[in-house]
Amino acid sequence: MGNIKKIINGKEYSEKFLKQVYTLSTNFYKRFNRKPCLAVILVGDNTASGIYVKNKVHTAEKNGIKSVKVILSNKVSEASLLNEILKLNEDQNVDGILVQLPLPVHISEKNIIHSINPMKDVDGFHPINFGKLFMGNPNFIPCTPLGCYYMLKNELKELSGKNAVIIGRSNIVGKPMASLLLASNCSVTITHSKTKNLREHCKKADILISAVGIPEMVDETYVKNNAIILDVGINRLQFVNSETKANETKLVGDVNFGKVVNIAKKITPVPGGVGPMTIACLMHNTVKAAYKNKKQSFNDILGEIF
Repeated sequence: MGNIKKIINGKEYSEKFLKQVYTLSTNFYKRFNRKPCLAVILVGDNTASGIYVKNKVHTAEKNGIKSVKVILSNKVSEASLLNEILKLNEDQNVDGILVQLPLPVHISEKNIIHSINPMKDVDGFHPINFGKLFMGNPNFIPCTPLGCYYMLKNELKELSGKNAVIIGRSNIVGKPMASLLLASNCSVTITHSKTKNLREHCKKADILISAVGIPEMVDETYVKNNAIILDVGINRLQFVNSETKANETKLVGDVNFGKVVNIAKKITPVPGGVGPMTIACLMHNTVKAAYKNKKQSFNDILGEIF
């Protein structure tokens, strides 16, 4: 990997973070005689989605959180999926509900997200939770931006006055990330694939966060010296193995790590950067939901974000 001191190790961060989550989940069990419970709905047989769900369930069970898996055919009707969510909404022993995206094309993601009880919306995508975040009174914050924010706060301590540039304007990463950084007194620019003079915007960033989904797009011409770079992109590239001549695939981010690592002050790798913290923050949100479900105070690991 090289330049080991420059690498922001998401795996190490997530392990430390999950130790605190585990303490909260075990305390919950002692008080209420049940574990916090996360329900995960998987529709269809998308290979990547299946792997993500498996990782989430495994992490939950390792950290004192019960998991309930609901596996549905990719031909399931939207009405049937909504009915499954309704049952989970009404189940007092289910604290968090996650519907693994993407969904089959015949199902409206918007309708599904809107149907989840906002107090069980551990992904933080429901309009009520989204609005509360932007209004400065967050309930559940989307897991990837929350993980990025946690690592930034630990790396930089003080974010106030930093120029932050985000590549990507999605509801999952770009917009909530901007809200978190604005609340920390950063000056924030949201860019995207259609932005004119994108390089010039990025070159001004003290903090550069890429979630655009274009493999290794960000090279050394986008980055100023000593910038902190968080690479949210996960892209699978095909290549020919020079020794075996076989076609293989590898995971890469939006950032060309080899070209950028020498310029950056700190950088997340792919894999092993943002990904582990995303899952850790899902566990955090689930335990938080469990305490809220029981109308109990929750001493947030993250402290007061706003």
